[in-house]
Amino acid sequence: MDKLRILVIDDEESIRHMLTVLLEKEGYAVKTVGDGEEGLKELLTREYDLVLTDVRMPKMDGLELIDEVLERNIPTTVIAMSAFGNREMAIDALKRGAYDYFDKPFKKDEVLLTLAKAEERLQLKRENDALKGFSADGEFQNIVGDSEPMQAVYGTVSKVAGYKSTILLTGESGTGKELIARAIHNLSPRKDEAWVPINCGAIPENLLESELFGHVRGAFTDATQDKVGLFEEAHKGTLFLDEIAELPMNLQVKLLRVLQENEIRRVGGNKSIPVDVRIVAASLHDLGERVEEGLFREDLYYRLNVINIQLPPLRERREDVRPLVDFFIAKQNQRLGTSITGVEPEAMKLMLDYHWPGNVRELQNCIERGVVLANGHKIDESVLPDRILDSNDELKQLFNSDELSIKKMSTALERILIRRALEKTGGNRTNAAKLLEISHRALLYKIKDYGLETVGMET
Repeated sequence: MDKLRILVIDDEESIRHMLTVLLEKEGYAVKTVGDGEEGLKELLTREYDLVLTDVRMPKMDGLELIDEVLERNIPTTVIAMSAFGNREMAIDALKRGAYDYFDKPFKKDEVLLTLAKAEERLQLKRENDALKGFSADGEFQNIVGDSEPMQAVYGTVSKVAGYKSTILLTGESGTGKELIARAIHNLSPRKDEAWVPINCGAIPENLLESELFGHVRGAFTDATQDKVGLFEEAHKGTLFLDEIAELPMNLQVKLLRVLQENEIRRVGGNKSIPVDVRIVAASLHDLGERVEEGLFREDLYYRLNVINIQLPPLRERREDVRPLVDFFIAKQNQRLGTSITGVEPEAMKLMLDYHWPGNVRELQNCIERGVVLANGHKIDESVLPDRILDSNDELKQLFNSDELSIKKMSTALERILIRRALEKTGGNRTNAAKLLEISHRALLYKIKDYGLETVGMET
């Protein structure tokens, strides 16, 4: 976790001062206010991990504040402070929902121990939440991200999952196409039937037809017995055809026939077998361009592209980087038996600034490396890959990449130039638009698209 944010609420200035000195020395970020009403306003305005509140205060006391925190569902952990001899109010605070309490005048070690326990509890809660993945109703397991682009994906998936219509998932490598395909299956009436995935580019062409459609005994030299293909295995369920652009032309014809007639014929067989299969296909390539190049059948393209869901690259949803980091740290802690608690601020800044050409998969590998190589309980700059450490020179990184797509390179270059213009103007968008020689309106659209809303505005 990053530096914990603590709100101290007490009407005694001396107490506020002592706690600020103590907690900031221990690495916490501290804000203080003098009464419960101010404390509630602060909690409704900003997020705080922990709240230290006195139980006796003017305007609104600590007990009333705890009630408000629970009633308004404010995500924070409250620790009560009570004057020595006023133990009954402290116990009342616990009954109302406070996590713990300590007496005033306080002892340094007692305060730090209480905070350490609260921090451990908070970390466990975050790990548990992260491992559940994103979903208000548990429908998108292991898919993490609450950004606007991902919300649009969730909304489309929820609408179309219940129908048999063929779906084409497009997006760069590592954006999570198989996870979304699995979510479509899990949300459909077929969720209790077979889920059958296959990577069309990972199986040799001479074996792929048999894998998909099966074969009869004697169909070829090694066919010593009948084999059921993946279409038959997926009967009543969902067949996920990953990297569909790699499907050979002769098999494209046979796939089209299956989509049209809902039946297959095994290799070497002369009997048609009816199948009821929902097809979800995925490609990192633009199938429309493949059609123009003569590498993909136009009629099959239209059959597959009934509903298209475009998955956004990670660089276009940077607000999801932090929750993804939490998720992958929790996952690796569980898998490896480690106890990494988070990422140091400077390392996190580098990750937020990085372009992530490999998307979520690259981030996952980066976190696994960091967890294994970490020197303490947090991932710092020393264990990040060189490509991330060098990411401040984004242009060097961009032009040293293996990417040859003019469209993708132009988009990446545009984002770099907009970021630099915003940083140079201190976030002044009017002046940035002049430097970039584009309209202010166009800049606002691009800032939103590239997730650069806060660039140049940091204090």
